[in-house]
Amino acid sequence: MKEAPVLILGIETSCDETAAAVVADGRRILSNLVSSQVELHARYGGVVPEIASRQHLLLLNPLIDDALKEAGVQLKDLQAIAVSHGPGLVGALLIGVATAKALAYAARLPLVAVNHLEAHLYANQLEGAVISYPAVNLIVSGGHSELLLIDESGAIKSLGRTRDDAAGEAFDKVARVLELGYPGGPLIDKMAREGNPAAIDFPRAWLGNDGPYDFSFSGLKTAVINHLYHARRRGEQINMPDLVSSFQEALVEVLVEKTIAAARDLEAQTVLLSGGVAANSHLRRRMQERLRASLPAVTLHYPDLKLCTDNAAMIAAAAYPLYQRKGFASLDLNADPGLGIGRP
Repeated sequence: MKEAPVLILGIETSCDETAAAVVADGRRILSNLVSSQVELHARYGGVVPEIASRQHLLLLNPLIDDALKEAGVQLKDLQAIAVSHGPGLVGALLIGVATAKALAYAARLPLVAVNHLEAHLYANQLEGAVISYPAVNLIVSGGHSELLLIDESGAIKSLGRTRDDAAGEAFDKVARVLELGYPGGPLIDKMAREGNPAAIDFPRAWLGNDGPYDFSFSGLKTAVINHLYHARRRGEQINMPDLVSSFQEALVEVLVEKTIAAARDLEAQTVLLSGGVAANSHLRRRMQERLRASLPAVTLHYPDLKLCTDNAAMIAAAAYPLYQRKGFASLDLNADPGLGIGRP
């Protein structure tokens, strides 16, 4: 007799996406609902934490009901409740954590605490990717730029991370200065297709032996702002597509080359992209081209666009191996806004 699938409800409220999903056996998505707050925060040019928390409070319970309904299951059919408890905005995280604890208590289900960053690693598995190890994973999002090494056992080691602005943060800040709107990443990606990536030679922070796998995008952001300021002072006409294309090229080149270096140095068999900036078309294309040219035996995986940004399916998927190991959280679980990679 075929075993019944393990059904896990995932809850995600770490920033400005309210999300709920039901996933079977850590891989099969039965429902994956996301309520975006982008339009609400766009008028402020970025996420306002208090507004995000208030929206989560309004939206989460109805969204969970809809996710269960779309999956064709009830609360009693589930095997566990999973929630992202960090990193993220503390007020936003608390809404999800409190809701998950209440549901777990009421339904007498195990509670699984998921690291939001590590959950991004599972987005590729939800796409059915077969991953060979060791694997190098580049997580790029609004708050994080990090290179990770994953071995056969699933153990995760941080190789390098951003020292200042994350890649997505740099996209948003540059877009704000250029008055393009929010969120900046998709807007710059679209406009950059019309520009010349070699028009302006913006700096690349390689960091040398001091941090071969670390990132730094603050200087690049400042260089773009200074270029814009001096051009305006001189009364020069600014070619916006060239400007954003050159900025994007400088940022993507660093992401790609450091990932390629890590894959080569550590003899990785797979390179994974994850996080919101993994949706960037130039990053996907350049990574594929460079791997084909320098490491043709290494396989590249990146998620579908809807699984790059924050979602609850990845939370439920990340909870599955924890559920199998009975790695359950107690009902005194708290939000941890500074949670890092490799911590429970």
